[in-house]
Amino acid sequence: MMTFGTMTDTADADLVARSLAGDRDAFSQIVVRYQNLICSLAYGILGNLGESEDAAQETFIVAWKRLRHLREPAKLRAWLCGIVHNRAHDSLRRDRREAAADAEPLEAAQHFAAPGDLPSEAVIGREEQAILWRALHRVPAIYREPLILFYREHNSIERVAAALELTPDAVKQRLSRGRKMLQDEVSSFVEEALRQSSPGETFTSSVMGALPVGPTLALAAASKGAAAKSGGLLAAAPGAFAWLGGAILGVAAQAMIIRVSPSPREKRGKIMWFSAVWFFVLVASASHPALRWLAQRDGWSESSVMLATAVNWWLYAMALATVGIVAFRWVFAVRKEEAQRSGEPIPPPPGSVGRGLFFTLAVYGANIYWLIALACKAQDLISAAAVLAGTVLLIVLHFRRLPGKNRDEALRVHASQVMLTWGLILLTLNVRLDHWLAAMRGVDLAAFRALFPAWIVPGLTVAFLAWVAALLGLTRPAAAKV
Repeated sequence: MMTFGTMTDTADADLVARSLAGDRDAFSQIVVRYQNLICSLAYGILGNLGESEDAAQETFIVAWKRLRHLREPAKLRAWLCGIVHNRAHDSLRRDRREAAADAEPLEAAQHFAAPGDLPSEAVIGREEQAILWRALHRVPAIYREPLILFYREHNSIERVAAALELTPDAVKQRLSRGRKMLQDEVSSFVEEALRQSSPGETFTSSVMGALPVGPTLALAAASKGAAAKSGGLLAAAPGAFAWLGGAILGVAAQAMIIRVSPSPREKRGKIMWFSAVWFFVLVASASHPALRWLAQRDGWSESSVMLATAVNWWLYAMALATVGIVAFRWVFAVRKEEAQRSGEPIPPPPGSVGRGLFFTLAVYGANIYWLIALACKAQDLISAAAVLAGTVLLIVLHFRRLPGKNRDEALRVHASQVMLTWGLILLTLNVRLDHWLAAMRGVDLAAFRALFPAWIVPGLTVAFLAWVAALLGLTRPAAAKV
C-alpha cells in the first residue's frame, strides 16, 4: 500500500492540482497516502478507534471541500494534520469524557478477530479497545504518537520520522521511552491491537463514497497551521521528597526567626508574613494538579500546558518575592520606630554561633534543596554539584559579613544574601532547566524545544526581575500596623 513516506512534496502539489480539477482518483491517492497518519493522530487524541476514524473521515471531507483554499499545496501533510487536530480536540470538548472509564481488566479481554480489511470495531472489540487505550493513555502524547504510527506503519522508523518530521534517532528515543512506560502485562496486547487497527481499503472507499459530487467549490476558510508536536505534561515541579525537605527546613528557619524577634509587635508581624508565604505555597501546590486537570479536560496542546505550567511557577516566585520584600521593609520600619522611641543603640543579633549556623543552613537549604533535587532527578550530577558549591560559597560569604553587625545591619546582610541566593536559582534555571526537562522526558534538546521554546525561561526571568525592581522602587521602609 502506498504511504505518506513514499512520495515527495512535489507529488503532493501535483495531486492537489489534479484534485482541484475534479480528479477524484487523485484525491483517493491523497487519502491512501495519509490515512494512516491522520487516523493515528486522531486516535492519539481521542482514544477510540471508531471516533478517530470518524474524525479522520471528516478531515478528508473538509479537505476536499476546502482544497481550493490551500495556498501552499506542497504543505498538504501539515494542513491535513492541522485539520485533524482541530476536529479531534473539538470532539473532546464536546464529549468531556474519559475514554477508558469502562475498561475491563486485562484478563477479561477476548481473542482478536481475524485480521482483514474490516472496520476497526469488527477487528477489535469494545473491551479490547478500552484496555488498549487505558494502556496507551498512560503514555504522554509525545511518545504515544510515534508508538501508534510505528506499529501501523509496519515497524518502519523511517516512515514515522517522515510523518512526524523528526530524525530517526529522535523516533528511536521516543519509541524506547514509550515502550518502557507501557505496563509489561499489556504491551504485547497493545502492539497487536495497533497492527490490526490500521485503516485499509474499506476506509478509503468510505471516504471517497462520502465526498460530495462535483468540483471543490466550498468557500469556507481553510484551517491554518501545522500539526503540534504534543508531549507529556511539564514535570518541572520538584519531587515530593524535595518539597518535604524544603518544608521542614523552611519551618525550622521561620520558627527561629520568630523566636528571636525583639518585640511582640515584630513577632506578630513575622507570623503574619510567614502565614502569607505558606498560603502561596499551598496555592502553588494545588494549582499544578489543577492545570493538569484543565489540560486533560479541554484538550490543551502540550506547548500550551508547558507554557501555563512555567508561568504558574513564575507567578508563585513573584508572590514569594513580593511577600519577602514587603516583609523586610516592614521589619526595618518597625525597628527604626522602636529605636527612636527607646533612644537606645541597636543591639547585636542574639544567639550563639551554633544557632546562627543552624539558622543559615536552614535558610539556604529551604531555598536551594529543591533545585539540587531537580538536577539529580535529571541525572545532571555536575550541575547539582555546581549549585551545591555555589550555595556553600554564599554561606561562607554570609558568615564573613555578619561579625560586628547590629540587628539592623545583620538584617540587611540577610536580605542581600537572599537576593544573591535567588540570583543563583535564576541563573541555574536559565542555563539548565530545558536540559533537565528534556533529560527527564527522554528526548533530545531540539525535540524538547519544539514544545518549550528557549525564550520562555529568559522571558519569565526578565518579567520577574522587572517586578522585583518595581517593588524595591515603590516600597518604602514605613511602618505598618499589625
